[in-house]
Amino acid sequence: MIAAILCAVCYGVATALQARAAAAGPLIGLLRRWPFMLGLLLDVAGFGAQLVALRSRPLFVVQAAQAGNLAVTAVACVPLLGIRLAPRHWAAVLAVSAGLAVLGLSSGPEGTAAPGPSTRWVLLVAALVLGATALIAARLAPPAGPIVQGAVAGVGFGLTALAVRSLPGFTPGELVRDPAAYAAAISGVCAFVSFAAGLQRQVTTVAALAVVGETALPAAIGITLWGDHTRPGWAVPAVLGFVVAVTGALALSRFAEPDVSGSAEARPSAPPECPPDAAPAAGPGAPETRRPGSA
Repeated sequence: MIAAILCAVCYGVATALQARAAAAGPLIGLLRRWPFMLGLLLDVAGFGAQLVALRSRPLFVVQAAQAGNLAVTAVACVPLLGIRLAPRHWAAVLAVSAGLAVLGLSSGPEGTAAPGPSTRWVLLVAALVLGATALIAARLAPPAGPIVQGAVAGVGFGLTALAVRSLPGFTPGELVRDPAAYAAAISGVCAFVSFAAGLQRQVTTVAALAVVGETALPAAIGITLWGDHTRPGWAVPAVLGFVVAVTGALALSRFAEPDVSGSAEARPSAPPECPPDAAPAAGPGAPETRRPGSA
């Protein structure tokens, strides 16, 4: 559980740092700004922690923690972007934290059912279909386009988690020969690109669909097919914790929606590095992307 929480913290802080870097000036200079580079390093650390978590904890725990990185991003944006969170945002952060705490207490070890070669080939075919869908979604006009992109992002992050979980080993020789490794790479890239592109068109819908897809799909497969389970007698608390954590994450998906009403609620002041005439890149405190492969 520690690895799952560490992964969420790394991804969440990375998003806030990258949003600060984007707000500090033209996007072409991102690689020269320390917040962006630090965010990339945290993304790498988060991915490593995610790999560890997926190999040791049930999928429903790891993916709920993944969705919880929205809570970390919201809190990190307070000092980094000068955002004032509304009471409902703090309530959502507490809901995510409480739900994950219950999940951590209730989770048993990962399932013992080992996915066979046929399962890993199915994951690769699914990733290829997802890639084709992502290309089609990019050409669809709103509202269909952002909806499909959000669904592709959610399913892609979920497929990445499933593919990583199904890998029998991580040596270079094993990865080159295993279709699940290619499935993880393809679905991760499709999910990240679709998520980033979708956020530029419709924030709330895309973020909500991504949260649902990356949590519900892996959790269902992990429980029904791969033997993930809770500790004896903790099934009901685990379900409640999962629902509360994901509901809190869904509530925070509106955190990135630009405020067009003129309200000061959850509105950031300009970051210290932001020139006086530069506006934040994606509306009030809205990170443009979340992270790679967020399984």
